[in-house]
Amino acid sequence: METFGLLFHGLGLALQPMNLLYALIGVTLGTAVGVLPGIGPALTVALLLPVTYQLDPTGSLIMFAGIYYGGMYGGSTTSILLNTPGESASIVTALEGNKMARKGRGGPALATAAIGSFVAGLIATLGLAFISPWMVKFALSLGPADYFALMVLAFVTVSAAFGDSALRGLTALFLGLALGLIGIDLQTGQARLSFGIPDLLDGVEVTTLAVALFAVGEALKIAATPPEGEERIEPVKGSVWMTKQDWARSWKPWLRGTAIGFPIGAMPAGGAEIGTFLSYSTEKALTKHPEEFGNGAIEGVAGPEAANNASAAGTLVPLLTLGLPTSATAAIMLAGFQQFGLQPGPLLFATNAPLVWSLIASLLVANFMLIVLNLPLVGLWVRLLAIPKPWLYAGILTFATLGCIGANPSPVELALLLAFGLLGYGLRRFSYPIAPVVVGLILGPLAEQQLRRALAISQGDPSVLVHSPAAIILYTIAAIALLLPLILRLRGKGAVLKAMQADED
Repeated sequence: METFGLLFHGLGLALQPMNLLYALIGVTLGTAVGVLPGIGPALTVALLLPVTYQLDPTGSLIMFAGIYYGGMYGGSTTSILLNTPGESASIVTALEGNKMARKGRGGPALATAAIGSFVAGLIATLGLAFISPWMVKFALSLGPADYFALMVLAFVTVSAAFGDSALRGLTALFLGLALGLIGIDLQTGQARLSFGIPDLLDGVEVTTLAVALFAVGEALKIAATPPEGEERIEPVKGSVWMTKQDWARSWKPWLRGTAIGFPIGAMPAGGAEIGTFLSYSTEKALTKHPEEFGNGAIEGVAGPEAANNASAAGTLVPLLTLGLPTSATAAIMLAGFQQFGLQPGPLLFATNAPLVWSLIASLLVANFMLIVLNLPLVGLWVRLLAIPKPWLYAGILTFATLGCIGANPSPVELALLLAFGLLGYGLRRFSYPIAPVVVGLILGPLAEQQLRRALAISQGDPSVLVHSPAAIILYTIAAIALLLPLILRLRGKGAVLKAMQADED
């Protein structure tokens, strides 16, 4: 009952006019960037970090969450109409959704994606509200050694969950950890790796790194990539409304997709794309119309899209309660919290309860806004696909530079923006994940602080790190997290590849 009371109080805050405006801006921007191929919610939130520096923390975080939800839905539009996933989690949607569009059933495909996202988002947000207090109680029982084990779990998670290679993930993570060492050592007061530059004594700004890696790096990659021919946009023919048979074939996949996506998103080794792959293989195994799979089965759109949005809410469980990001957007949202002097974790629920519960409640509001925005305005979102990429990415570069200068007007900061932008391009060029670098910069100093504290309490005895049952459990989960994504990806992608091969035959 206490959770209901906190949720209703948060809903009252989320329904305040300014917070409603922030939520509307968030879901509109999120849908727009989700529609545009190659621009995801992580890039958009990173661009807005310096712009929102002086804004209200609650409103800014509500807007970021709206961008996250809107981006997860918007990716389905390009997957269905253009056969180009706007987000990695929308890859499976393209498999059946584009086939439906080619048959003149793009409208029902978009409708089942929108309604499935709404149903999944609603159920998963309620799940987030009820699971979070339990996670907070667990986190409050942890000591310094346990928190260090938790940070190790976070490092393993981001290394294994992002990209196809754990080794490349670890390499990117260690880049971030190295950047986290720059600045004044809080224990000794000595400057580290500042090279005599006063601007570096406070360390590398998370905002600068995030904007450079996600926005500047992506723009440079697009500029260096030659165009691959003309993209064909499938027109939306007929009504966007679903028939009675479409509803009958969609509602069970919506629920199954939610049941698969939410727990996988909440897992430290989760990720939206894993849930969508598993949802697709589940629907293919359970369907009464196996001949349609590979030729435009509506279940192949309904289930993965529900799993996609459910995992978005699931991702916020470890982020808010433990400070663990399990997606690129969650990593940037973590930077957003820190921009306002907030550290996600159990103490956030005690010290900033109104902010946390208004953020959770705003997700319910965002779901209603998305269903109202997306179906009537589908024609508008399709027109966004006509924006020339040179204009789009030139605008992103300009916006990123002005935002960085506005937040911190310094020549050193501008030089770092360019240097990290080139680093982001290099990482993309050689298929290294970006998010672990940001997570390493954010969580590295925290892990160092907890490690030193644990060793100081034990007078230098390193065995204190494995004395606690909680620490042992966390290290065990970290070991599993290193292997589980590989197994899940192989299983899920195996089913998708078989479907693709069958389609080619």
